[in-house]
Amino acid sequence: MITFCCETCGKIFSVPDSYAGRRAACKSCGAALTVPNASAPVMSKSTWNSNALPNSEQPIATTPKGTSNSDASPSAPPKLPVRVRRLMADAEHMRTVFQNFPLIQVVSSSGNPPDLYTIEFHIRSLARGNGGQPIPRELHQIEIQLTRDYPRQSPKCRMLTPIFHPNIEPTAICVGDHWTAAERLTDLVIRIGEMLAYQAYNIQSPLDGEAAMWADLNRSRLPTDTRDIHPPEAAD
Repeated sequence: MITFCCETCGKIFSVPDSYAGRRAACKSCGAALTVPNASAPVMSKSTWNSNALPNSEQPIATTPKGTSNSDASPSAPPKLPVRVRRLMADAEHMRTVFQNFPLIQVVSSSGNPPDLYTIEFHIRSLARGNGGQPIPRELHQIEIQLTRDYPRQSPKCRMLTPIFHPNIEPTAICVGDHWTAAERLTDLVIRIGEMLAYQAYNIQSPLDGEAAMWADLNRSRLPTDTRDIHPPEAAD
């Protein structure tokens, strides 16, 4: 079997060796494909685990049986899709930046390369207490999901622990207005840390109106954590 990927959308395919050199259209995005030779390495085992590939599918619109492939251009090992390369770079930078930083830690990641993270923050912030009043909380967890449209679209972020913040609710963290495809994932994580510390908040268009009103009336008590949230390695 030959396993290869669409350079446009990253869809993974597996086809019989006899399909080598045939031209096809990607079943996912419709981009033109050429099936590589069986001997051509598609991905480095050091950066990609073949056991983690999704269920294999054959591409559509392959050259009909009996058609000569002599006109097919020689196939070179295809490059990894842009999104895959970005995910690999993100994973390495997340490890480098946060591995020795006590305030922010990567608890878990899943996907190969990772596209789902659980991040833990040890930052003085607030949670909702009885009567809607905030109470101190210093341990927080969030989940960051990198969708198929990442990095063009911002990651989906949600809280896994209680929080009391104008721009955070249990199912959403307001980061979309500030996201650009060139931003590093580590920078987003640090910005969320600054939000948890009330070093950054917006009461003009809040997700939590009650928290926004409290923050407006208690500005002298903010931020809740004055420590620098930036790891030294983040500047590299």
